[in-house]
Amino acid sequence: MPITPDPTAVHREAAEHWFVSRGLPYFVDDTRTAVRQRLSRRRLLGLAAVAAAVAAATAVGTAWWWQDASNSVLTAVVAAGIPLVGYAFRSLHAGSVARWAIGRTFSSLGLLIPLVTKALPLLLLFVTFLFINTEVWQVASSLDDGVLWVAVLLFAAVAVAFLLVRLPEELDQVDDVMTGELLVAACAGTPLDTEAVRCAAEVDDRTLLERAQVTGLAKANLVVALLISQALQVLLLSLAMFTFFLVFGAVAINDDVITSWLGHPSTPFVDWFPVLTHELVRVATFLAAFSGLYFTVYAVSDETYRSQFFGSLMKQLHRAVGVRTVYRCLA
Repeated sequence: MPITPDPTAVHREAAEHWFVSRGLPYFVDDTRTAVRQRLSRRRLLGLAAVAAAVAAATAVGTAWWWQDASNSVLTAVVAAGIPLVGYAFRSLHAGSVARWAIGRTFSSLGLLIPLVTKALPLLLLFVTFLFINTEVWQVASSLDDGVLWVAVLLFAAVAVAFLLVRLPEELDQVDDVMTGELLVAACAGTPLDTEAVRCAAEVDDRTLLERAQVTGLAKANLVVALLISQALQVLLLSLAMFTFFLVFGAVAINDDVITSWLGHPSTPFVDWFPVLTHELVRVATFLAAFSGLYFTVYAVSDETYRSQFFGSLMKQLHRAVGVRTVYRCLA
């Protein structure tokens, strides 16, 4: 005699697949419990020890091999990040969050274009002035490659820190209101649409609001997903600015000008394309990183962009919170 599957278990499993496909693995109870264990102090200390050991060994090896301490700093930072990123993807389910964020980034490029048209003119005016400034070329060309990339990572760290401060503020309203009517509307077209009707009929609004609260790792999941999505947008703009500087520099700034600014001839980046020089690449990299930081600040400060980007996103988040509320009712 065939065993009839438990309807509650079937609905919960369907909801869990729905969460993971939308970059919300921490909305799943079992996953959240496992991740909490993997974020214990003992495991984090062990991970930090491994990262520190890898960084130290890489720094010493690089300094000995290249006889250059500046490059050892960059390689140590990159080497330390490898076990951290690997642990995040393998043990903390960061892969599903990253996949959703990448898809969200490219699906919302239409919202990025109006923002770029507003932010880019002032940004181009400012950074173009810096681009033809002698001191900027002198500073950028004097930096070793390792130091330059450490400066780029510093710009990126400041941008991420700014996003981590502002993004949670955008999520404050996602779980402020929950009623039976809103629950049914939020879950329409999801695996728990029929269960939402039953849950709304059996559970009072006060209890629904309590179960709708997103805290701890679940809220961290939302913040990280938004952070990756915003960071990818900033990266795309920075790459566009980097390309612009390379083209503009190759066309407008010849070797005689660079020599008069730096006091020595420029060095071709590739022999078959002499107008692309090491000095130009360094300046373009430095200013592109600065442009990314500027764009980050502008993006989270511009009310029009925030209302458009987070307006469409909030609909998805309210739906996710609604499904999670029903999911918790099934527990």
